[in-house]
Amino acid sequence: MAGSSSGKLIQDLILYAASAALSMAVLFVGLRHLDPNREASKKAIESRKHLSKRLGRTVIYTTPYEDMITGDVVNPDHIDVEFDSIGGLDGIKETLFQLAILPLRRPELFCHGKLLGPMKGVLLYGPPGTGKTMLAKAIAKESGAVFINVKVSNLMSKWFGDAQKLVAAVFSLAYKLQPAIIFIDEVDSFLGQRRSTETEMLTSMKTEFMALWDGFTTDQNDRVMVLAATNRPSDLDEAIIRRFSQAFEIGKPSFSDRTKILKVVLKGERIEDNIDFDRLAGLCEGYTGSDILEACKQAAFIPLREYLQDEKKGEQSQAPRPLSQSDLERALAESKRTKVSAKNPSIVSFRLDDYEDLD
Repeated sequence: MAGSSSGKLIQDLILYAASAALSMAVLFVGLRHLDPNREASKKAIESRKHLSKRLGRTVIYTTPYEDMITGDVVNPDHIDVEFDSIGGLDGIKETLFQLAILPLRRPELFCHGKLLGPMKGVLLYGPPGTGKTMLAKAIAKESGAVFINVKVSNLMSKWFGDAQKLVAAVFSLAYKLQPAIIFIDEVDSFLGQRRSTETEMLTSMKTEFMALWDGFTTDQNDRVMVLAATNRPSDLDEAIIRRFSQAFEIGKPSFSDRTKILKVVLKGERIEDNIDFDRLAGLCEGYTGSDILEACKQAAFIPLREYLQDEKKGEQSQAPRPLSQSDLERALAESKRTKVSAKNPSIVSFRLDDYEDLD
């Protein structure tokens, strides 16, 4: 009887242990599925694996919220825009080199005293298509700073408190990867004037962003800069404007700048030797850099269309002819007519440069 009771007790203990293990497994699986950031965390782990490879260096430990930001991190070596790639803006580029790029590239020159130090923030503002985003990329390229291209949609979360944690992760990740540039395009849509109608989450995000922005200036050795671009600087909150140490207006190019833009755009293209850049610059008065690029693209299709037409007729040639002065003048005239017709409210006109990542 004693042996039978002992065997039954052991059997009951085994069944109890198995039941407890099964319950724990079910609870663990259930809790994993209840994790609000489960899917985002899985994607973040994959992003973390590629971050070290993308930056070409070992990345120290990152938090789960920082992992969610890693997809917005760009290696400056992978940016193909340099100052030489941007026509005109010579004065602004020189000033940006001295005030923004040099402190990131040569920190030893700015570590003495309080007057010299890394820039707190730089704002680029002006009409669409004038090259603000290109200039921001060029700053990262020239300075060698990691470029964190913040997308506001990635900071939004339906879970309470997550948005502020994601904002904090942007700054903490920038600290770890410094020298770093935190770039916000169309900054007015995120850090615009505070209104009573905006959501509590957006207000909290703005407050958190400003608090952290002020925080990283306490150590002069930190090389982190906020760089922003906007078409509507008047819509920015006053507290945000105050935090930008420097603001640069990127307006429509002057005659000399249009000449330089044309030369940059047509560099490396097959063009005739007798191109009159000054005449072309005069024909595109009022154009932005994006407008000029689009007109040159339209001109490049003229020799190609002629080549295809000749091919249909059985006339063979090795390649389309070089781009000519008349091609460019024709494209500029046609694009000007398109711009005029677009002003008619009865006409809906879609232009490719509205979707180019050049503003």
